[in-house]
Amino acid sequence: MRVFVTGATGFIGEAIVRELREAGHEVTGLARSDAAAETLARWGAGAHRGELADLESLAAGARASEGVIHAAFIHDFSDYAGNGETDRRAVEAMGAALAGTDRPLVVTSGTTVVVPGRPVTEEDAGDPSSPGAPRVASEEAVLAMAQRGVRGSVVRLPPSVHGAGDHAFIPALIEVARRTGVSAHVGDGANRWPAVHRLDAARLFRLALEKAEPGTRLHGVGEEGVALRDIARTIGEGLGVPVRSIRADEAQAHFGWLGGFASLDVPASSAITRRAVGWDPRGPDLLTDMRENGYFA
Repeated sequence: MRVFVTGATGFIGEAIVRELREAGHEVTGLARSDAAAETLARWGAGAHRGELADLESLAAGARASEGVIHAAFIHDFSDYAGNGETDRRAVEAMGAALAGTDRPLVVTSGTTVVVPGRPVTEEDAGDPSSPGAPRVASEEAVLAMAQRGVRGSVVRLPPSVHGAGDHAFIPALIEVARRTGVSAHVGDGANRWPAVHRLDAARLFRLALEKAEPGTRLHGVGEEGVALRDIARTIGEGLGVPVRSIRADEAQAHFGWLGGFASLDVPASSAITRRAVGWDPRGPDLLTDMRENGYFA
């Protein structure tokens, strides 16, 4: 299959490109620069020049493909709502290009699009009052495309997609602990984050491309919930700093932009996904990966 991948040179995108290539698919990645195009070439993939705001380029890339994986997102939490709207427009443009073809369009979202308080399942619709609210519109857009002849599906990823090259939430927590000399958790630290190894996530994207039914939500969740106190303890051990509980009203000052996320209790299940597409996560768990694979180098 000829597959167009946005976010192809990112942390997750790289793993997706390699997974697709190993499975025999022909890959073209969205490239914003010559450097990105050269990187894709080294991986045996083609390059299509453009960016998320260039809707004509996105549509052209989708039209030239037999399937699309949309892994790109502008991760700037200072304008999370605006970046969510950019994402929705990108999804609509690529979906319109695929209308009537029954070709797959796999869109990335997050398990935080559902209000915290209980384990999230694939049957839970996104909620505009959730922490991940800016991504809800993209979910709704791609799921509605089943009525327009597009095999649209959503892969929701947890807050921690871990592995070599990780530069998201866990490295950010580690950096806060380095800077402050304390590895902190909020309250008793019993709040949980789900997690998945990036190679397992990449395999799920491929399975969604190949197998997902139209209008399907899939959860790339390898572990339902890792307690933040266990993450904080692992960081403390890795850096040789004390572990301390802080109050909820101290979280913003201590963690900065991570303050709101540090208190979230957002466990999530992937039972339906595993049955639907035969996904079987095999990578190391989050705490083992942190201890053994360079997070504290």
